[in-house]
Amino acid sequence: MRQPVHGGNLVWAAALAGCPPEAIVDFSASISPLGPPDSAIAAIYSQVGNLRHYPEPDYSDLRLALGRFHQISSEWILPGNGSAELLTLAGRELSTLSATTLITPAFSDYYRTLTAYNAKILEFPLSLDAGDTSATLSASWEMENGTEKFLPPLPPAPLPLPPAVSSGLLLNNPHNPTGRLFSREAILPYLDEYALVVVDEAFMDFVPPDAEQSLIGVVQEYPNLVVLRSLTKFYSLPGLRLGYAIAHPDRLALWQSWRDPWPVNTLAAAAAIAAVQDQEFQELTWKWLAPARNQLFQGLASIPGLQPLEGAANFLLVKSEQSTLQLQKKLLQHHQILIRDCLSFKELGDRFFRVAVRSESDNQRLLTALSSITDEG
Repeated sequence: MRQPVHGGNLVWAAALAGCPPEAIVDFSASISPLGPPDSAIAAIYSQVGNLRHYPEPDYSDLRLALGRFHQISSEWILPGNGSAELLTLAGRELSTLSATTLITPAFSDYYRTLTAYNAKILEFPLSLDAGDTSATLSASWEMENGTEKFLPPLPPAPLPLPPAVSSGLLLNNPHNPTGRLFSREAILPYLDEYALVVVDEAFMDFVPPDAEQSLIGVVQEYPNLVVLRSLTKFYSLPGLRLGYAIAHPDRLALWQSWRDPWPVNTLAAAAAIAAVQDQEFQELTWKWLAPARNQLFQGLASIPGLQPLEGAANFLLVKSEQSTLQLQKKLLQHHQILIRDCLSFKELGDRFFRVAVRSESDNQRLLTALSSITDEG
């Protein structure tokens, strides 16, 4: 069976581990262990009887709920079949520009969608060394609300180009796979330099409101800005496939004309409406994440040969002195644990892996397993 590009392939992992898929403890997919929320499950059950009908094509109720959640008019919102579908639409438009800048290492789906439309790609590497202050993309630390926050600057904007050769920028914040959080102020200047800026905020929900750096609040000021969001990670609903784009209504109308009808199913729409209204679940997640991530970070840092990177999302990138493919194989075969190798991030190769933040007991199980493997040499 072929090595998966994405995390969460439990069928592949189970075949390698020789166990049922449900026996795998999955650290490879960055999904919250706290969900799905009970409110979302109840909403799904309430809509089972409506499966005999087509979804409402404009998703008015869903767009209205998302608009209230973000305090923006619903006409600026386009729901999609996961943020992956919307990323494909973004790639189609980016391909019409002279080039698209990526901050690397970059999520493999960015290459997928840009390559599918024959877009020219310009790569700017992000330094992975938190102590490097000389590189173009060196990291910096900033105090905000009494806490240190990792704020790596973006690469210099390209020289002004005439509209015929204008370019685009595609990045994610927090950054995947490093987990670093760009400040809002670090991104804003690029909205004046690029013809189209697409910011993938799939993991922004995990950043508490007093620290989040979303650009949703300025979308109405910049017609060249698109913000992509996912509801699958924070609310533990990857099987439903639901995301949304926030952008100028004219752009969203164009994207809508490119795609198939009814991309979001009835159950997913109902679950999304309930989830974004569930403030109790949101507060619980923010309260859980910081100590759980710190537990995992400190445990990984204490294991010889492993070096985790600080991050703001619900996962950690870890540098390893050992082959991560070998670590992955041993963890599966001896401990039924799946970690995410980073072979799809060409800059990282076989010396980095990524792990989701899970429950305290699961995190400790991973740390114990990694310790036993590294002790073996």
